[in-house]
This record gives sequence, C-alpha cells and structure tokens, in this order.
Amino acid sequence: MRTVHSLKELRAILRGYRQQEKTIGLVPTMGNLHEGHISLVRKAAEAADVVVTSIFVNPMQFGANEDLDTYPRTLIDDQNKLGEAGNTLVFAPSAEEVYPDGLARHTRVVVPDVSDGHCGASRSGHFEGVATVVSVLFNMIQPDFAVFGEKDFQQLAVIRKMVRDLMMPVEVIGAPTVREDDGLAKSSRNGYLSEDDRTKAPAIYQVLQATAAKIEGGRDDFFALAQEASERLSEAGLRLDYFNIANSQTLKPATREDRDLTLLAAAFLGSTRLIDNISITR
Repeated sequence: MRTVHSLKELRAILRGYRQQEKTIGLVPTMGNLHEGHISLVRKAAEAADVVVTSIFVNPMQFGANEDLDTYPRTLIDDQNKLGEAGNTLVFAPSAEEVYPDGLARHTRVVVPDVSDGHCGASRSGHFEGVATVVSVLFNMIQPDFAVFGEKDFQQLAVIRKMVRDLMMPVEVIGAPTVREDDGLAKSSRNGYLSEDDRTKAPAIYQVLQATAAKIEGGRDDFFALAQEASERLSEAGLRLDYFNIANSQTLKPATREDRDLTLLAAAFLGSTRLIDNISITR
C-alpha cells in the first residue's frame, strides 16, 4: 500500500491502473479510522480492483465552535489499519492541495432540498462543505465507485443527489452502519465521550428501535411518535438536537401515505454530538 499527498503523484499512479483497465473505488474519510471505516474499504474492494481511501479533515464542513482544531489526526495508525484491510492507495492531501486558492475563494457546491432539515438545520453550511469536498475528490481521483456509510444517512442522500444532478460517472454505494455490541453506531467522535456518557449513548439506538417497532405495529401519528422519542432521550440524559421521521427518498417529514421511512436522530452528550438512524418499510 502506498500513501501520496499530491494530486500530481496521485494521478500518475492512477493512470497506470487505468492503463491496465482496472476499476477504481474511493472511500472518502477524515481519518481516525475505526471498524466502520474499514467495512467501507472492504465494501469498495468487492466492487473495484483498486481501492483509494482519502484522509482529509475538511475545514469547509466544520462550523463555528465545532471541533476542527481538536479532530483527531491519526495518519500512522490509519495507514496500519488500511494496510491490513487490503486498501491499495491512501491519498492524504493538505488543505492547500484541495483548496489551492483558499476556502473563501473556492467554488462551492450546493445541493438543495436534501441538505435542508435534520443535520442541515443545525449545522449551517455543513453539507455545502461535504458536497464541495466530495466533488473535488471525485474530480481528483475519478473513481468508478465511491462508498459511504449509511450512518450518515443525510450525507449519503446529498451525495447521491449531487451525482445524479451533475451527471457524474460515479456509482455511489451505501454501506450498513457498524455498531458496538450495545448498539452504539461506531464513530470517530465516540472517543470524546466520558465513561459516564458512554453508558448513556446507546439510548439513541434503543429509542430509534422502539419507535420503529411502534410504526411497524401500526402507528402513523409521526409527530407524536417523534415527541415521545425526544422525551425518552431527554430522560436518558441526552440533550436533543432533533428526532425526525422522514420519507427515505426526499427526507421530508413523513406522511401517512409514505411507505419507506427513515428515523433520524442527533443528540449531545457533553460537547459530543452523536447521530444515528434506522430505515424501515411499512
């Protein structure tokens, strides 16, 4: 496995693979990798001959007072994990390589509708930053496939719409959420949790499951269900950001006519923000 930091070197290597008619898969990450990320690499290897994992802490998707400066940078450990997983190439560019004219002067990509609400409502500009950096990485690497985790359900929806609207020749693959034994979705931010908060964190998934079971049992009063779920999370010691029940395709609030639903939640434990979701068909 090789690690490169410049676009020039990256393209020279990928040119060789394309001359051999090998397909290329991309796993975009911000590093500090855990088993969830590694599962994406394995998923990419199922679809492509060559797997490129990008490691770039994207400043454009962090808002004011978010954890850009403290976000863990663990490149050596990440390289070891990726090497063991069979990754082919690590692309770890600098901010100057991705945004050569600086953030303020860089062209931005806005994906309407699916970027609104949920995380988009509480993290202004976040999905603009996500869509922009992913479009840059797609142009740098020109992958045949790109794999994203379903834990970040709204992000996956944003990328899919961007690819569809801009007619990008990339197949976007969603990979299932990887969880701890107690159900907590694996996340780089779980490492921020105190010991006490870590015991409370599984409540997010538990409440999602309980609410999904009520819907599958016949309830369709979605606003009331979301309110009940919010109260349960507050009682469990979490500070709620949102709990929403949405149409899985549009991410708009679910109606009684909708059959494919996604339940999305975000909550804080201390300063750590956790997200999770469950999709069901009724």
